[in-house]
Amino acid sequence: MATPLTSALFSLLCFHSACSFSVSYPTINSRCNSPNLHGLCSTLTKAKVKSVHPRLLRASPEDHDDDEGVTATSAVEPSSIEEKNSDMSQEKIISDFCIGTNTFWRKLVIEPVRKYVEIRPGGTAPSDALSKLTAPPEVPGIPRPVWLTILGSVPTALGWYGYYKFSVEEELYQYELQNDKDGKVTGCGGYGTLFPFVYAVIIGFPLTLLEIPLGETILQAAGFWILLGQVNLYRRVNELCEEAKDELEITEPPLYEWWALLPPPLDVVVGLRQVHFLSEYWRIKRSEPYDRDIIAEELFPFISTKQRFTLKEFFRTPRMWFWFTKDWEDFEFDFLKDPA
Repeated sequence: MATPLTSALFSLLCFHSACSFSVSYPTINSRCNSPNLHGLCSTLTKAKVKSVHPRLLRASPEDHDDDEGVTATSAVEPSSIEEKNSDMSQEKIISDFCIGTNTFWRKLVIEPVRKYVEIRPGGTAPSDALSKLTAPPEVPGIPRPVWLTILGSVPTALGWYGYYKFSVEEELYQYELQNDKDGKVTGCGGYGTLFPFVYAVIIGFPLTLLEIPLGETILQAAGFWILLGQVNLYRRVNELCEEAKDELEITEPPLYEWWALLPPPLDVVVGLRQVHFLSEYWRIKRSEPYDRDIIAEELFPFISTKQRFTLKEFFRTPRMWFWFTKDWEDFEFDFLKDPA
């Protein structure tokens, strides 16, 4: 059973909507609020642009004499090898950073908490709602549908959502460790994602009350860190959904990663979709039977809509909004139309 300290630590995530957005969003909004950002957020590496061998630009076959020894193969293959090696090196650097971050922050958590949230094999927790709400993380992850997430979050004033955030991050982290052939990861796990934010709020918030400038800087860093983690979470969920797109009956990744940077309540739209599709992915991986989520599939259809929609499409399509707008016609305003 969770200790009072466990609950206290996780309940601090309720500052996410107020603190992390208010201190971070104005700073990064001007750079990030662009449809092009999702391309930047969807990758953790940058490809190197190699120069083309001048001899390959010659159109005449006669220019490719045997004695010159210049061929497309000999010119391109070294470049491809270098790019591949560079990508592998960058992936390892990212993985080492994530593993180091997770390990460091795990050591700063008291032992009773570490023991309680120790990863378990999939299927360890009973299937009833209360057991799922309080269960430690598992691999494969526990399916936590939207209705269950709301059930845990609302009565606890978002305190349980902190535990949800920790659990899904740690499950994805451990899942990558166990399934990647090289043991590489692309996220910092529950410890490395949540606890830097928690400790920064514990330190920074009192300092701001005392009007010490460093406190505001710490809170801004905390908000920026949790937002980066959320963007990365959406990227990873998209990758998982791509693996199971036939079972999920989707044709493209369901999330725009950069929507995590939108102001409330728009960030909630993509957040609920992440909860739904991650839950469905884990359900499929664990071969559990389908269970209709009335909140995601009936009351708020946008959550479970299989197509990835743009902001303009969302605003002009009221049938996606609520159960009582399902029969409404689309709004035909020019400013809500996407470019052809």
